[in-house]
Amino acid sequence: MTDTAEQGTGRDAERSAQEPLRDRRAAARRRARRTLSRAKWGNTIRERLTYLTEATAGMPGLDETADVYGNGIVTDLEERVAALLGTEAAAFFPTGTMAQQVALRCWAARTGDPTVALHALSHPEVHERHAFSQVSGLRPVRVGHGPRLPTAAEIREFAEPFGTLMLELPLRDAGFVLPAWEELTEVVEAARERDAVVHFDGARLWECTEHFGRSLEEIAALADTVYVSFYKSLDGFGGAALAGPRTLIEEAKTWRHRYGGTVFQQFPTVLSALVGLDRELPRLPEYVRHARVVAAALREGFAAAGVPWARVHPEVPHTHEFRVWLPYEPEAAAEAAVRQGEETSVMLFGNAWEAAGPGLAFTEVGIRAAGLDWTADDVRAAVRDFVDRLPDRA
Repeated sequence: MTDTAEQGTGRDAERSAQEPLRDRRAAARRRARRTLSRAKWGNTIRERLTYLTEATAGMPGLDETADVYGNGIVTDLEERVAALLGTEAAAFFPTGTMAQQVALRCWAARTGDPTVALHALSHPEVHERHAFSQVSGLRPVRVGHGPRLPTAAEIREFAEPFGTLMLELPLRDAGFVLPAWEELTEVVEAARERDAVVHFDGARLWECTEHFGRSLEEIAALADTVYVSFYKSLDGFGGAALAGPRTLIEEAKTWRHRYGGTVFQQFPTVLSALVGLDRELPRLPEYVRHARVVAAALREGFAAAGVPWARVHPEVPHTHEFRVWLPYEPEAAAEAAVRQGEETSVMLFGNAWEAAGPGLAFTEVGIRAAGLDWTADDVRAAVRDFVDRLPDRA
């Protein structure tokens, strides 16, 4: 058996062992009176459909014929995204994985270089099973070190040429981190000096404006193309958009068809995306600001409870999402989190816990509408209650 196969078998076994706890966590999250981190994707199908029906009740255009292979309401969404990002055009895709492969293979054809420089923690390197090389004929090379975006110096000093630089904003698997605005502009300039194009993996770009102090249009203007997601920050059913120059977007739509992404009818997903743009997008800066209040209260709560080496990363969140690290095995932290929800109907940590080394675990926290009701005192009290359910380390 190969190393890769052994690793895959191990991960499958670990997932199977965690399934009962996962089911308990989902049930506790649904029944909880209060949950700090609650996204709508975890709701029941009935709840999701009810919300969509209510949210679209007064939306114009509902009496028009449904979309067929990307016209109608799909075109409306594409035009709205292009306007928000200040680009010439945008194309709707069923997934971000497909959107980015298409964008980067289009740039590879134009630059004559299939090499894509990206961070080792970027989504395609961690979560897409080598899709760039296996499906699209691209050649990923890793640039940058540590849990942060590449620096301008690392781009300039990279040892080989590349046609495209891909930057994930924020870098989720490093803790939803972003560079400073000046650092980002310097990185883009360094790529231009190497005659490379720049593509933003902006799955969560919507939530970056507060950190950068810039509009979506100003951020997107740094790149040649930008991908955005409709479900990660906006609570849509799914879907993504690729935005950029009109000629490239038209080419991308051809490849979308070839990849099987020109779906017959997509109006439920598109409607949910439009609702997200209407309702969630304007609130994201508020979520980011409150995430900083919550993060500070978590740090204070763990310090007061005497938990050694508890960490919130980043200490001051860059977006409305961040990580909490604890010196426990993930199973112990997960059990304490689920028991708190089951026994008190208050769920401080509603997401899974993952191993980050021997005796070390982390979870992701995202502040949305439900989290705005939590004061700093509420968070500190919930931390004390959660810590009481952790095993004695003595």
